[in-house]
Amino acid sequence: MKGYRDTDEEDESGEMTNVPLGRRVGGARRKRRRIYTLAGVLALLLVGGLFARPLLSDKPPGSKDEDDIKDPHALLSNGTHEYRKTVLLVSIDGLRADYLDRGLTPHLLHISKRGLRAEWMKPAFPTLTFPNHWALMTGLYPESHGIVGNNFYDPELEAEFVYTDPKRSHDGKWWGGEPMWETAAKGGLKAAVMMWPGPPRTARGTAPTYFVEFNNDVKMFEKVTQITNWLELPLDDRPRLITVYEPSLDEAGHLTGPSSSLVRTVLQQVDVFAKDIHQVLLDRNLTHIVDVIYVSDHGMTDTSGQRVVYLDEIIGEDGVNDVIYEDGWPNFGLRFAPSANISHYFHLLQEYTVSRHPDSPFEVYTHETMPKRYHFSNNERIAPIYLCPRLGWIISNHHEVKEIWGGVDGRPKGTHGYDNEEPEMRAMFVADGPFAKKSRAKLVTQDSFQEIAQSYLRQLWGLPATTSATAADRIIPGFPNLELYGLVTKILGVEPAPNNGTKGFWDQYF
Repeated sequence: MKGYRDTDEEDESGEMTNVPLGRRVGGARRKRRRIYTLAGVLALLLVGGLFARPLLSDKPPGSKDEDDIKDPHALLSNGTHEYRKTVLLVSIDGLRADYLDRGLTPHLLHISKRGLRAEWMKPAFPTLTFPNHWALMTGLYPESHGIVGNNFYDPELEAEFVYTDPKRSHDGKWWGGEPMWETAAKGGLKAAVMMWPGPPRTARGTAPTYFVEFNNDVKMFEKVTQITNWLELPLDDRPRLITVYEPSLDEAGHLTGPSSSLVRTVLQQVDVFAKDIHQVLLDRNLTHIVDVIYVSDHGMTDTSGQRVVYLDEIIGEDGVNDVIYEDGWPNFGLRFAPSANISHYFHLLQEYTVSRHPDSPFEVYTHETMPKRYHFSNNERIAPIYLCPRLGWIISNHHEVKEIWGGVDGRPKGTHGYDNEEPEMRAMFVADGPFAKKSRAKLVTQDSFQEIAQSYLRQLWGLPATTSATAADRIIPGFPNLELYGLVTKILGVEPAPNNGTKGFWDQYF
């Protein structure tokens, strides 16, 4: 018939068809348009990164700040005074990662949307305050830095570490590794430490330039005042690393549990604390100079009077009396007297767990059987027999429950220390300042142009558009808290000491 010609095209069944010539020519044109559009999308992806960040940035064209300066030690200005790049690291003890999603921390969420937030930060095992604050400070696992619990015994020193007693915890001999404030000092930088768990001086004799010892009576607003005073010192006296510790949220969690009204109240107070810190920087035009990083050491979970294991019911009163040191809590590191029948007690503990497998309330380990992922066996400070309870369980004995707790209802209503893979143990990470904003600009660029490319391609092939999270909601994947040391040293431009973090981990965000 007129207007038709034979072609080699096939229909969907695979049989040869005759196609109208006009339709065939139009189809060829559409195919060419698709090819040209695809090439355009690819070109957009290639060149977009060159122009996207200037478009997304709020800096005036042609201006320069610390984002543009390669030298981390270069002089910067807030308009009236000279500064150098500075890091303010704030730890909120016990702030579980998902606390930020309770609607009680609008300022921290605002920071995370203009800066950077991690889905979570994975604490080191055991998920306790002192082991993890020193892991944050050194980038080392507890088995490497030596602070293996809040309380523990060192058989070589023949001494006991007790975190509540400065006379038995402040000596630098306990604290291994190189804290970031010592790394800063080796790089010629001044550092200030406000109540951060750790010694006033390392075993090598290094002390931070400014050291404020822990005092639980100091309020959050007083800490803001001290931060302000340090930031207003003359250039040559001013610390470029400031670390601050705040314990009130953890205390509330222990006292009344993570879902209590007290925790909600203190969480709101912590958010005001963060807001006040930001206001100090804003009033002094320092938001483009000071990187503020908010972290926590671990999470928190509920306990129950129905989830208590009585050790004296397993190894007997004689067994409990033969224990000369108990390390940690809620984990139990057991050191028996040399005269004790240790193999007998160990057999009783194993028999208890095996008989209740897979629902045993705790597991019993030695250095040889400790899970490899804990990185918690290569140190003699770790007790030779270690009991690890399941989430929410407590190991105690009848004497402690009756005489110290005043009954099972007197137990802590919330606690931590459990398996560091448990979501309830996860810590938080939120950053604000030049690093965070630069990282967000990079992420926004990547997200935005990927979404544009996907949208074009879907339209090109006649597919419906899809919706996705906006770049403003971008949360980076969770990561181990050991990586924090590498971030702070990278921002400050000092050479890191050997650590257990991942080399180059932060390059993807710089």
